[in-house]
Amino acid sequence: MSPEFIHTYVSVDCVVFGFDHENRLNILLVERHLDAEKQIKLPGSLIFSDEDVDDAAERVLHELTGIRKMVLKQFKCFADPMRANNEKDINWMGEEYKHHIDRIITVAYLSLCKIDHKINSTKYSTVDWFPIDQVPSLPFDHNKIISESLIEIRKWIESDFSIIFELLPKRFTIRQLYQLYSALSEKYIDIKNFHKKISSFNYIVPLDEIEKNVSHRAARYYKFDAKVFKKNNTKLIK
Repeated sequence: MSPEFIHTYVSVDCVVFGFDHENRLNILLVERHLDAEKQIKLPGSLIFSDEDVDDAAERVLHELTGIRKMVLKQFKCFADPMRANNEKDINWMGEEYKHHIDRIITVAYLSLCKIDHKINSTKYSTVDWFPIDQVPSLPFDHNKIISESLIEIRKWIESDFSIIFELLPKRFTIRQLYQLYSALSEKYIDIKNFHKKISSFNYIVPLDEIEKNVSHRAARYYKFDAKVFKKNNTKLIK
């Protein structure tokens, strides 16, 4: 017997990364609506019948953060037939969308957000940042989506190192840059060699400011000069 064509639902899920004041890579997660167990998940939604997937992703981020036009990029489609086979997930979708859904295809998007931005959610009662190494078990295949998004962001940084500065504050220390780069690359980097390499980049500009009220030796602040970077067309730190 020939396999049947599917009649399925399409959703978007958004992976939003931020970098906190403790120099940790974080991800935004939301509490699942109409869930007695209050399980958390990636922010996402089924797309409307008259809606483009890119528009759906923008809608989800606006509902999550209050921002319209946040930069986001589509990076992968998740369509495993068994990705929605958990009874709790199926029951939750039935409650949330008032339809029986046993097959769902998700288009995943990736966005970078400065963590000090005020989160003004219009939909979710609970929205919170979670350190990437403290993310619990999530519904569906959301843990897999997060893992794939980290692989994707590493590819982006390899092709355009300036992307990393979207996560840093306007003024930052070399240690902050080092810790963020280490978290994203997931490899050991000698901080002395890193500092030496960074000092050779003229698009990372030292400021006449140092940290204040810190228990350790105060570090100098730097800023990223996008115009100089574009002229250099510089890629990944080697």
